[in-house]
Amino acid sequence: MVPTAPVVPATPVAPAAPQPVKPAKAVAPRPVVRPLPATDEDTSGVPCPVCGTPNPAYRRFCRKCAAPLTPATTRERLPWWRTVWPFRRRTRGGSGRLARLLVILAVVLALCAAGFLLLPAGRKLIEDTRDKLGTPKAVSPSRVSATAELPGHSARLTTDGLTNRYWAIPGKGAAVTYTFAKPFRFVDVIVTNGASKNAEDYGTQARALHLDMDVFAEDGKVQRKEIDLSDKPGPQPIVVGMSRVTQVRLTLSDPVGLSGGRHVALAEVEFFQRT
Repeated sequence: MVPTAPVVPATPVAPAAPQPVKPAKAVAPRPVVRPLPATDEDTSGVPCPVCGTPNPAYRRFCRKCAAPLTPATTRERLPWWRTVWPFRRRTRGGSGRLARLLVILAVVLALCAAGFLLLPAGRKLIEDTRDKLGTPKAVSPSRVSATAELPGHSARLTTDGLTNRYWAIPGKGAAVTYTFAKPFRFVDVIVTNGASKNAEDYGTQARALHLDMDVFAEDGKVQRKEIDLSDKPGPQPIVVGMSRVTQVRLTLSDPVGLSGGRHVALAEVEFFQRT
């Protein structure tokens, strides 16, 4: 006979201590949808622009989707001149109309006055720009006359294209006049002073260091330009920029080297017009 193991009684387990529990959150009861009887308001009225549901005339928002039944109209875009003071302010009726009218009148008068004052300067600027962009072309006078000249050295020698022949005068204060066949835009002039452009022959005669150039226009107006020449051989360009020219007169003054039987010499004068 097999002996059996003694039965050991189970040790009683102590119950667990109660743990703290968070209080429950109150939850509102869900609304109960109750069907309403259909009325005339449900089938007639202003349709919603979003969902199309009819709405009574007194409602401002849709009873189904809450969309606005009368959306705000967008303002018309102002023209550019209405964005500038004092036109940028939206007004009602005729308020501010007199002030705006006076401002517009003042602006128009100011622009007219500025145009009247600046028109000659603007026109001159345009003509000068055209002179610089264009290519000058030589123009020859149809007649040359002088108040004084020595035999063999007439004033016409200043336009013969040769710089070894010159116009000679016995003293100072003589003038030469160049007349042209038709009016032209006088761009510039090149003056070769003295007896020649060669340095060896330049100092053999006296030279004028100042010219008074009177330019006659077709309408009879005369413009004077004072020119100071350098006491050196070679061509000296002078910018003029005058329109509708018909005649040019040069008066020589301030001579140097006028001693020992010498006379004042002017080798060449070349005129150029705008093409």
